[in-house]
Amino acid sequence: MKTPKEKAIELVDYFEKAIIDTDMYGDYSEATKQCALIAVEEILNTLYSIPFGNALDNELEYWEEVKQEIENK
Repeated sequence: MKTPKEKAIELVDYFEKAIIDTDMYGDYSEATKQCALIAVEEILNTLYSIPFGNALDNELEYWEEVKQEIENK
């Protein structure tokens, strides 16, 4: 598991890359969509690392649906 500092650096790097990649085209809606997907992926990765239970299954289903909604936007 990464330290909080390592995770913070990683997340900033992910968001920076998403914005830089789309900034050259001036399409910030795509950059914000990519940032939202990065955040949801982080949540899902954390949830998948926890032993499963009924409450966790509901959370996973919820966040998978959020991810689908972002991708379909």
